[in-house]
Amino acid sequence: MRAIKPIAVIAMLALTVSVAAAARIDVGRFSAGDLTGWKEKSFVANTRYAVQTSGGQRALCASSTAAASGLFHEIRIDLRKTPLLNWSWKVERGLHDKDERSKPGDDYPARVYVVFSGGFAFWKTRAINYVWSSAQPVGAIWPNAFVSNARMVVVETGSSRLGQWVTEQRDVLADYRKLFGDAADYVDAVAIMTDTDNAGGSAAACYGDIYFEVAGALGTEPD
Repeated sequence: MRAIKPIAVIAMLALTVSVAAAARIDVGRFSAGDLTGWKEKSFVANTRYAVQTSGGQRALCASSTAAASGLFHEIRIDLRKTPLLNWSWKVERGLHDKDERSKPGDDYPARVYVVFSGGFAFWKTRAINYVWSSAQPVGAIWPNAFVSNARMVVVETGSSRLGQWVTEQRDVLADYRKLFGDAADYVDAVAIMTDTDNAGGSAAACYGDIYFEVAGALGTEPD
C-alpha cells in the first residue's frame, strides 16, 4: 500500500476546510456572544439589545418601548453560492391591532431583513423584510409604508407560537426574483429590528444565529 505523503494530506485537509467554509457563512453568532461587525442604527429612540439566555438558548434579545432602532451587519454574500438564509427567533410580546401596511401600524416585534445595494445608483438599493406579523397571514407581501424599495414578507404571524423558538429558512435569491422581477447576485447587509415607535406599546423578542448556506432543502417562497 502506497503511503500518502504528508504534503498531500495537508492539501486534502485544506481543501476540506475550504469547502466546509464555503458551504456556510455566519452573519450573526449570537450563541457565542459574538457581535463583531454589528452596528446600531437609530430611527426613534433606542431598542435595547443584549446577549442573554432565553428558553435555554443563548441569543441576542431585544426590548423596545416607543422606540425603533436596529442592528445591521455589512457583509457581502454571493447568492449564487449561498442563497439560503437561516435564523431562529422567539417573540415574547409586541403584537398590536393596527394595520401593518400603513404608517401608523408599521411596527414588528421581530424582523430580519437583507439589503441589496444599488452601488452608485443609490436609489436602486432594495431590501426584503422577513417579519413576524401581528395579524397578516403567512405569505402576505406588501411594500413598506415608508420605503418604496423595501418589501415586507410575513413568515410568522399572530400569537400561536408566542414564547417559542421558531427556526426559519428562506431562499433569498428566489425571493428577490419573485418580489422585484429581476436577479440579485449579492446581499450587502443583514439587519434585525424590534420596533414600537408607530403603533406604540412595547415588544420583546430574541434572535438566534443567522447564517447563509448552499442550496439544499429549500424553505418556502413568497406566494
